[in-house]
Amino acid sequence: MTQKKIRWGILSTANIGLQKVIPAIQKSPSSEVVAIASRDLGRAEAAARDLGIPRAYGSYEALLADPDIDAIYNPLPNHLHVPLTVAATKAGKHVLCEKPIAITAAEAEGLRDCAPDRIVLEAFMIRFHPQWLRAREIIRSGELGDIRAINAVFSYFNADPNNVRNMADIGGGGLLDIGCYPVTTGRFLYESEPERVVSLVERDPQFGTDRLASVMMDFGGGRHLNFTCSTQAAGHQRVQVLGSKAKLEIVIPYNAPPDERTAITIDTGAPFDGSLARREILPACDQYTEEAEAFAQAVLGNKPLPWGIDDAIASMKVLDAIFESEKSGAWARVAR
Repeated sequence: MTQKKIRWGILSTANIGLQKVIPAIQKSPSSEVVAIASRDLGRAEAAARDLGIPRAYGSYEALLADPDIDAIYNPLPNHLHVPLTVAATKAGKHVLCEKPIAITAAEAEGLRDCAPDRIVLEAFMIRFHPQWLRAREIIRSGELGDIRAINAVFSYFNADPNNVRNMADIGGGGLLDIGCYPVTTGRFLYESEPERVVSLVERDPQFGTDRLASVMMDFGGGRHLNFTCSTQAAGHQRVQVLGSKAKLEIVIPYNAPPDERTAITIDTGAPFDGSLARREILPACDQYTEEAEAFAQAVLGNKPLPWGIDDAIASMKVLDAIFESEKSGAWARVAR
C-alpha cells in the first residue's frame, strides 16, 4: 500500500528552513514538500530548484490559496508568526510555526482566532528527540531522586545588524530566539509551569536587543531552573538536571547533530570528576524529521499531539514574566 502523506507548503526562504527543516520534512515518511513561497519570486524559484520542490510562489497569499496544500511550515520573522498562522488556518491549512510563536503572550492570544479544526504547533523540535524523551523517562523513573534544579546554557555570537535576531522591533534578541529553549526545558522535564521568575538582562546599546540574560525560575516545591542565554558569547549549550540521588546531563541538548549518535550521562557524584558516570548512547536522529512525522501523523488523525495553542501561549507568559522582571528588578509572577 502507498504511504499516505500530507502535502507541505513553506512560507519564506528563511535559512533555518532551507538548511535544516525542509530537508528534514522531506525525509518524513508521511510528508512531501510541494510548494515554497517568498515575497521575491526569484528566491522562491531558486530554493525550489535547489531542494526539488515542485512549485514556487512570489507571495505568501498565493501559497495559502493553493488547494493542494495540507500544512504550512512558518519560519517567518517573529512578528509575522501569528498573523500568517491565523491566515493559514483560515485557508484550511494546519501550521507548524517556528518558535517563539509570538513576541508577547497578548499577541499569542490572537491564535485563538485560528480555525478550530486546524492543528497549530510551536516548533520546539527538542520535544521529539529520543534523547529528551529518554531524559524525561529517567526523571520519571525516580533514578535521580527528587529533582532539585535544572541548569541550562545556550549561546552563540552574532553581531550582524542586518540579521533579524538583532532587530528589536520585530522580535529580535536572545530570550525570544534561544532563551525560549531553556523555558521549554523546564516545562518539559518538570511537566509543570513555573510560578515566578527573576532575571538580569544586558542589552546591546546599538540594537536594543537582549544580548545576555540570566534567569532563575521557581517551579514550586523546591524546584528551580537557572539559565543563561546570549547572542554575543562563544557558542555553547548545556542542560544538567540535579536530583537528590544523581545528576543527568543531555550532551548537545539543543542542536543535536542529525547524523551522529547522541548521549545522556547519569552521575551519582562519586567521584566528583564524573569518571564513573553511566553514559547512554542513542542512535542518530534528525529531530526536525521526528517533529515533521509526529505533526503529519496528527494531521492524518493517527496520533494527537500533546501540545497546541494553549501550550504556546503558556510559554509566552513565562517569557513575558522574564521581561517584566528585567524592568522591575524583582521577582515576577507568571500569569495563569
